Amino acid sequence: MSMERHGITLGIERIGPESVLVFKATGKLTHEDYKTIVPVLDSSLKGINSKHIKMLVDITEFSGWELRAAWDDFQLGLKVGLNIEKIAIYGDKNWQELAAKVGSWFISGEMESFGNYESAVKWLTD
Repeated sequence: MSMERHGITLGIERIGPESVLVFKATGKLTHEDYKTIVPVLDSSLKGINSKHIKMLVDITEFSGWELRAAWDDFQLGLKVGLNIEKIAIYGDKNWQELAAKVGSWFISGEMESFGNYESAVKWLTD
C-alpha cells in the first residue's frame, strides 16, 4: 500500500522587521487537512495581531485538492482575505499565475506569483 504525503504546514517567520505567515501545501489536500489547519491559522492570525498580514504560500510540493478541500480553501480565503495586505505564491506550477489573478478578487490586498523564493520574499517585504 502506497501512502502519499499530504498536508499543510503553517508558521510565522520574521523577515527583517516583517512578520510573514508562511503556508506550505504538500501533496493533494483533503477536507481533513483543512479541519486540522483552520484552528491553527486562526491562532496564528491572532498572534500576528495585524490588519496588514503578509503571507508566503509555498506550492512547490502541492499537487491539488480533493473536491471538498477546494471548497474549504475557497471559504478559508474569504474568511481571512480582508486582513491580507500581500500574498506571494511561490512555486513552479503552470497554473499559479492564473490562481494569483483569480485569488486577488477575493482578498483586500495584492497577490502575485513567483518562480523563486527570493523574488517572492523581496516583493513581500518591499
